[in-house]
Amino acid sequence: MSSNNLTLLTPRECEVLKLIAKGLSNSEIASELFISKHTVKNHVSSIYRKLEVDDRTRVALLAIRKGLVSLD
Repeated sequence: MSSNNLTLLTPRECEVLKLIAKGLSNSEIASELFISKHTVKNHVSSIYRKLEVDDRTRVALLAIRKGLVSLD
């Protein structure tokens, strides 16, 4: 997993990543961003590919470590 790859994420993928890190499900993310669950799934897949991970927890931890999301 390369944290340098965060620069590869689009602004929308960063939004999705932040919501993943906050513990939201794909359905909740879709509601929050007013997009379809299918679109969320596509963004999540793209995030995994760009960050070279295949685990939601690791992606969330990376976002927290890089300060994209606070634990408050």
